[in-house]
Amino acid sequence: MKKLTLKSVLKGRKKSEESPSRITNETVAEHREKILAGGRRFKYPIQYARHKLVINALMIVVASVVVLALLGWWQLYFVQNSSTFLYRVTRIIPVPVASVDGESVPFGDYLVKYRGSEYYMSKYSEEKLDSADGKKQLDHFKRVALNSAIADAYAQKLARINNVTINDKDVDAVIDLQRNTANGRITEETFYASSRMLYDWSPDDYRSQLSRSILRSRVAFAIDKTAVERETKAATLLGENNNDFRLVASLMGGEGNAKVQAGVSGPVDITGTFGGLQVSEVAKVPKGTVSSVLLTSTDGGYYYVRVLDKNEKQINFEYLHIPLAEFANQLARLKADGKIHEYIAVPKE
Repeated sequence: MKKLTLKSVLKGRKKSEESPSRITNETVAEHREKILAGGRRFKYPIQYARHKLVINALMIVVASVVVLALLGWWQLYFVQNSSTFLYRVTRIIPVPVASVDGESVPFGDYLVKYRGSEYYMSKYSEEKLDSADGKKQLDHFKRVALNSAIADAYAQKLARINNVTINDKDVDAVIDLQRNTANGRITEETFYASSRMLYDWSPDDYRSQLSRSILRSRVAFAIDKTAVERETKAATLLGENNNDFRLVASLMGGEGNAKVQAGVSGPVDITGTFGGLQVSEVAKVPKGTVSSVLLTSTDGGYYYVRVLDKNEKQINFEYLHIPLAEFANQLARLKADGKIHEYIAVPKE
């Protein structure tokens, strides 16, 4: 018979206490805890693995975004990719192509102008895009598009300062005029279809470009106080000199883009434009009489006209033109002062 010792008795008692053979009301909580403790061995490693999986997934997402951003940056600013995909990206993400006096110039505004010219050339020009002359022509389109986008951005800054605004009704009114053609009035669907056919512009593309053009025109008129004074002076001189347009132009003079000019339009379509002037407005002036001052729909300036001849489709008129110069002069000063920064390499004019 095995000899019992105090040590063996205590060991047995401890074992019986730790692992009761029967579950009673007094030991049920202890049993539950032991079962849960056993399950935690499997739960915690799964939690750790899931946590690590989430971290890895986030790292992959961040790395992918960085790689895509770098790829897009390289394609836009170095390769100068003008694909439809990248154009749509720039319409969503307003990355800058330049800045003017602290105002950002959206890349999308540049691309829509350049892509329109590029598309027209690819469809209707005899020059091939990949030829030497074709590449020179594309470089010219890039410069024109970038200059125009910079001017639009500066106009938006001045519009905020001078409280100049436009709305959808202003755009609709201009489009309504443009739908009148030499062959009759066209539908809105046909009008936008022609824009798509010529420049691959969607209706939104066309309206956005027209909106910027109208705003730039209104800003140019709003800030050019000198042109207002010269227009008033021209009206006085016309009255004093028997409405002699050429004489008044020589008396007013001016230099560069501020020079007052007189001339004859030659036959032009009544549904067209002349120097930013809506010819349909000229057609309302009685033949042989001098009009009141007319404003261009662009930043062209002020006109006085005398109708020489007209029929149902064409009109010929004499004109006195007082141009706007302040907006262009401000842009020139900003460029000279180094306040226009371009972020892509585009050949100078």
